Amino acid sequence: MTDLKLTLACWDYDRTRPLMDGRVKPEGIDLDIKVLRPRQSFQRMLDNKEFQVSELSLASYTTLKARGDCPFVAIPLALSKIFRHSCIYVRAGAGITKPEDLKGKRVGTSQWSSTGLCFMRGFLQHDYGVKAEDMHWFMGGLNSFVEPPLIPLNLPQAIKLDFLSAGQTLEKMFAAGELDALLSLYIPNLFLEGSPSIARLFPNFKEVERDYYRRTKILPIMHTVVVREDVHREHPWVARSIYKAFSDAKAIAVDGLYDTDALRLALPWLIDHVEESWRVFGKDFWAYGVEANRPTWEAIGRFVHEQGLAPRVVMPADLFPVKVE
Repeated sequence: MTDLKLTLACWDYDRTRPLMDGRVKPEGIDLDIKVLRPRQSFQRMLDNKEFQVSELSLASYTTLKARGDCPFVAIPLALSKIFRHSCIYVRAGAGITKPEDLKGKRVGTSQWSSTGLCFMRGFLQHDYGVKAEDMHWFMGGLNSFVEPPLIPLNLPQAIKLDFLSAGQTLEKMFAAGELDALLSLYIPNLFLEGSPSIARLFPNFKEVERDYYRRTKILPIMHTVVVREDVHREHPWVARSIYKAFSDAKAIAVDGLYDTDALRLALPWLIDHVEESWRVFGKDFWAYGVEANRPTWEAIGRFVHEQGLAPRVVMPADLFPVKVE
């Protein structure tokens, strides 16, 4: 029987590379893999449903599910995981020394609905009492690249969000004193260049992140994988096959991290990094699946609702209606 031909759009991560180089093949599927940056595949999938299987923003998927207008079925894969406490930058002289000082301030972001921003606003609200409506938001390009909203925005009136005009950038406004803080998925050039005008809100972000995980068990997941709904309806077995293939590919990548001979030869400090991850998260620190990541799936369902993106809270059972584990 001929394998089902499907297109898959995702980035070239260590955990997806075994799929791309053929070491792992999903059962019954012949994948045509398009290697695209997330910001490329997300927009093309959300706007045109261009691929049959794709990496996708977790917040965008969650919001569409809550709105009842989602043409995708997600698989509980976590292609990108990252804490975001290091991504809040403040301007010297803006009077911001602690998270609570963000209230009433002018804050820039490149993408209101991005998963990273949802998790940042989420911990600001739940840990420090700073809600989205407590700040005046400005959305535009950090330097030159301008991202349109990933999904249509219809925010509550209490949330103040202005869009930058042509020629404006967040960094220019920050340098001119027109912004007090940046919630940025990318490291600002001002910070990379060592400008004294910018600093992280949490200079000890690693300690803050470890404490956050200890208290909440939330390890923020940025991207998941979706199957187009028409493909799932016609071939419901595809989700399970894709899940197993991605899991097998991830296992190969994780095994490579534990190759101590290679690590000692190349980057000895990685041994300490791997062992620290074991201590904090356990041996399966990059777990896939619903139960292993339940606090994180539940958190994103709450956050998109609290931040005006979604009309209701969606639970993990809503996000992942198909059992694949």
